[in-house]
Amino acid sequence: MSDKQLLHLVFGGPVSDPQTLDFTDLSKLEIVGVFGSYQEAENAWRSVSQANVDDAMTRYVVVHLHKLLTPEI
Repeated sequence: MSDKQLLHLVFGGPVSDPQTLDFTDLSKLEIVGVFGSYQEAENAWRSVSQANVDDAMTRYVVVHLHKLLTPEI
């Protein structure tokens, strides 16, 4: 593998305010998946966000796991 693997997590769920990331019930968080590139994570995020577009109280995010695991990158 020539490109460096950069892990990304996509997850989301119901929020108390659509302007924030204050999730109302952590037991209802949906883990969409862990992806090896930002492009894959963004595609998954777009797909799940579009599927929930009518629910303003549900938010999904992409977390750069590689920045947490190796912050020096």
